[in-house]
Amino acid sequence: MMSETGFWWILLSIGLYGALHSILASNRVKQRAAARFGQDVYQRYYRLFFSAAGGLTFLPVLALTSLLPDHTLYTIPSPWVYLTLGIQGLAVIGLVIGVMQTGVTKFLGIQQWLSYDPQRTTPLPEKLVLTGLYRWVRHPLYTCTYLFLWLTPVMTWNLLALNLGVTIYMYIGTFFEERKLVEQFGKDYEEYRAQTPRIIPGLRL
Repeated sequence: MMSETGFWWILLSIGLYGALHSILASNRVKQRAAARFGQDVYQRYYRLFFSAAGGLTFLPVLALTSLLPDHTLYTIPSPWVYLTLGIQGLAVIGLVIGVMQTGVTKFLGIQQWLSYDPQRTTPLPEKLVLTGLYRWVRHPLYTCTYLFLWLTPVMTWNLLALNLGVTIYMYIGTFFEERKLVEQFGKDYEEYRAQTPRIIPGLRL
């Protein structure tokens, strides 16, 4: 049955997406972009470009998930489906809260674009967020995304591939993300990391 679906094509597309996304997020590419286009252009536009590229390049993955042949694996029956839908709704609210805590416009790169000051010789200092959802887990956006993905009422082979690919990619990404945070915040982040679970509240491995 799996062979009659787009399962492996979707996993492959997510792998390619993850490779491209990781390359654009790497310090080496950022340094080359700053050297090629100038520090002013880099500070003002790179995060916006990164967000736009991430969104646009994920569209083909979603298209493959929708258009390739598929088969249903299971459907959550009533009344349990109402519980899963409720948790999915809470997950969406959690995503909104988490993004707002770190700053929506900054997250997308809009703040860097609009508030850029060419007279400023160094970027504005970053703030380490330790309150709200970040008090319970180090990556609340990923926690909420996982809840939303895996509690979908109807699971198909294509959706399973999408969920698996996104889950693995995001989890691997936490290691690279935290490496940058340690470089940026040093001991403060190391202490926070030692006290706060990565993804699941209350679970420290």
